[in-house]
Amino acid sequence: MSETSRERLTQAGLNLIGQALSIFDSDLRLAVSNRQYQLMFNLPEDLTRPGTSFEDTIRFLVARGEYGEVDDFEVAVRERVETARAFEAHYMERMRANGRTISVEGAPLPQGGWITVYTDITEIKRQESLLRARSEELSGQLLDHTEALAAANRELAATNAALEETSRQLAITEARTRQVTEMTPAHIARVDRDLTYTFSNRRLSSVMPGSLADAVGRHANEALGAGTFAKIEPGFTKAFAGEANVIEITHDPSGRRIRIALTPDRDAEGAVIGVFILSTDVTHEAQARAALAQASKRELAAKLSSGLAHDFANLLTIILGLQGRLERMEDLAPEAHEAIRATLAAARRGGTLLDRIAAISGPRELRPEAVILSDLLDDLAAMAGPTLHGPITLEINIEGLDAPILLDPGPLQDSLLNLILNANDAMRETGGTIAITAHPVRDTWVEISVSDQGPGFSREALEHALDPFFTTKGSEGSGLGLSMVYDQTKLAGGTVRLRNTGKGAQVTLRLPLREVAAQPAPMLVLLVEDDEDIRATTRDMLRSMDHTVIEAGTVAEAEALLSLPDIGVVLSDIQLPDGRTGVDLARAIGDQVPVILMTSLPPGDALRAAAPCPVIQKPFTAAQLAAMLVGARG
Repeated sequence: MSETSRERLTQAGLNLIGQALSIFDSDLRLAVSNRQYQLMFNLPEDLTRPGTSFEDTIRFLVARGEYGEVDDFEVAVRERVETARAFEAHYMERMRANGRTISVEGAPLPQGGWITVYTDITEIKRQESLLRARSEELSGQLLDHTEALAAANRELAATNAALEETSRQLAITEARTRQVTEMTPAHIARVDRDLTYTFSNRRLSSVMPGSLADAVGRHANEALGAGTFAKIEPGFTKAFAGEANVIEITHDPSGRRIRIALTPDRDAEGAVIGVFILSTDVTHEAQARAALAQASKRELAAKLSSGLAHDFANLLTIILGLQGRLERMEDLAPEAHEAIRATLAAARRGGTLLDRIAAISGPRELRPEAVILSDLLDDLAAMAGPTLHGPITLEINIEGLDAPILLDPGPLQDSLLNLILNANDAMRETGGTIAITAHPVRDTWVEISVSDQGPGFSREALEHALDPFFTTKGSEGSGLGLSMVYDQTKLAGGTVRLRNTGKGAQVTLRLPLREVAAQPAPMLVLLVEDDEDIRATTRDMLRSMDHTVIEAGTVAEAEALLSLPDIGVVLSDIQLPDGRTGVDLARAIGDQVPVILMTSLPPGDALRAAAPCPVIQKPFTAAQLAAMLVGARG
């Protein structure tokens, strides 16, 4: 049924009442009236419409003489309006100007305003007069008392009606309040000064599992549990001292993070008579805060490490270049060659450390370069040798891999070093030989195996050794070594296999076999780098490959040189000093000339990610640069 239909039915019902009725709201505007109200006072239509001002109706009735003659029209109107605005229950009887007598019963409404019922009691009054005349035996005093009692009864009935309406409205309000508190996803409660619950919605056990579902009448210690109560008790103490406070605790039985607001409940004199409680589950919020804090720490670490890595990469680039130049010198003593080789190996390891620093702010990138596998394994033996226990020796056997192949040497050395150290631990008591073998498989794979003469893998280790945090070394192991070997090998597109040989354990790595393309013919390279030392080192690397080099320190200088004929490739740093970057230069050049950018920025950096061409990570070796040039010209 529509709202309009219900209003019409309600109005029809009111019109069936034999008494006149009107309801005015708290602003003294007519809300409802029935037909008898208009007929009794002979009111015009516009004074019976909802919204009509009570004052306008009184003005009409006073002006028509409804209340007899008045000395001051405005005073008479004002007095009746002020009486109505008091909203007090009342009963009265009055003689109208037309000679008829009416009773007026008024009752205030809880939300403001009042309802009035007008009854024509003319006939009742006539009967009372006849009764008085015909019953001389009845004393006038008795009749007066009867009339007073009847009037009192009518006033009492009006008051009772008002009380019943108030009680009904209070019941509705209480029901709605409880419904709201039950729907709220939080525990809402109150305790008295004895810490006994006087009110509690049914959310306590859902917010803090294990607590009592019905806490009313129970002490807080009993309802919450001793451990939880002990955490909240200091907050109760503050609240009873008049201090509203908010605490956050970990609810041990559930592991949830709970925020509890405690607010003093004061009486009219301001004394604290209880505490209101609002408890909410903020576990997800706490987790989000922790994640945000961790992200902020990582972001700060990334910014700090990025700046340090930039300078460190530049220094390593210079070291690699200078050592490469020394390595190419003739007539050096064998000891010098050994020192140069160790220095180069250490510098390359420094480059690997920079990769790990870069991983703080972004994913790791593969950095393949032309590698002579025998040289890589010799460097590995030089690094691992001092760590081996006395009775343990390291043997290396390489077959069919004399030519350079494309590998990312840093992760491969990390993986093999991990395997050597694991074998060393397995053979600590017995000694023996750690054997590293390498050979091609069907011109598709490079297979590198590390074998030991230890006790071999247990059945559990064969199943789970590649899982993160699995270890057989107890508190001495992190469980990350073989997992990192697996991750680095998979990143390079390879596989890892574990097995027992009968004489010990063996781990085999298979990596894609990629032959190094032929070196490009000598060409003219435009080198753009603002750091003079790095520019000199890179220039030496290029010239050792028989390339001709022209140099620039800014984007503007580079653009001025681009008009020269026969430039084969542009090699530019990303970060340049004139407000324009190597990325800007690469975009300006477009497809005219191949461009390679070099940088120490980590892979996740936004400026590096915007590069429209290949990027080589500092520090780099001559072999890595050569491989990049082959790709650019390919």
